[in-house]
Amino acid sequence: MRHPPVYSNPKMIRILGTVFAGLFGLLFGSFLNVCLSRWPEGESVVKPRSHCSSCGRTLEWWENVPLLSWLALRGRCRTCGARIGWRHPLVELATGVVWATIAWQSTNLPLYLLSVSSQGIPVSFSPHFLLQAILKSAGRMIFVWMLVGLAALDAERLWLPDIVTIPGVILGAVFMLLGANSMLPAEMSAGSPILQLLYLAFAILAAAGMILLIRWGYWLVRRREGIGLGDAKLMAMLGAWLGFAETLLAFAIGVAVAAFAALILLAVLRRPNETGSWATMKLPLGTFLCIGGIVSALWGHPIITAYLRWAGF
Repeated sequence: MRHPPVYSNPKMIRILGTVFAGLFGLLFGSFLNVCLSRWPEGESVVKPRSHCSSCGRTLEWWENVPLLSWLALRGRCRTCGARIGWRHPLVELATGVVWATIAWQSTNLPLYLLSVSSQGIPVSFSPHFLLQAILKSAGRMIFVWMLVGLAALDAERLWLPDIVTIPGVILGAVFMLLGANSMLPAEMSAGSPILQLLYLAFAILAAAGMILLIRWGYWLVRRREGIGLGDAKLMAMLGAWLGFAETLLAFAIGVAVAAFAALILLAVLRRPNETGSWATMKLPLGTFLCIGGIVSALWGHPIITAYLRWAGF
């Protein structure tokens, strides 16, 4: 009895691919937590082995299982009882969820083509197409992985390090030149390399320029800095990966979420901060811009398309 080809059930393969991507996302989120804990302190992310930052005890293997270990230990070290912050499970969960979402979105067309080709139906398919699909998915995963890390760093330390944002801009340009940046507009991806570079330069400069313009205007009014240069470099990174239209969407989402968070803080906190003024409270704008960037990377095209249709364009 002849068994059906391995690709005859693309839906099942799509589900399995999504599950594996989510599991790998949890693992990479766990490694990202190591970087976020050690990197600001100038420690190596490789040695020594994972240990409690309070008592120094080396952790057992089962204490390093992403997400599950934190739940099993109830967020505390089993030796000294020191609290393990919420950042650890949130970073792992966020990375796992966004990687699974990218895998679910990315595997539909390639698996469909593999399925119909395995059944003898002629399709226009080549290994180059599959390689491009893998590169596009890998690029999106790297991009959102960096955004999750930057969001956590800015939330904890109000820090958007150049060692992440500047290489992030370069990576975005590299993936675009390889034709593997699925987040750029279709007309740009199909255009000449010179046109692509010009569009990329415009997206990067315009995105960073928005923050610099706001920063300059705030300084004129308040005579002090209100937005750091790290936010401008983050916007340049978003521009390199998303293109100008979807970077605008990310900026709008980030600002809206930041405003909503500020209103919640004003409602919950009954007293001003130590300086005596609500106006001097600092919010991690970069964190909210990263949230907007992740949303735009995952659903930017349909959101913009729906808006243009609603607006009558």
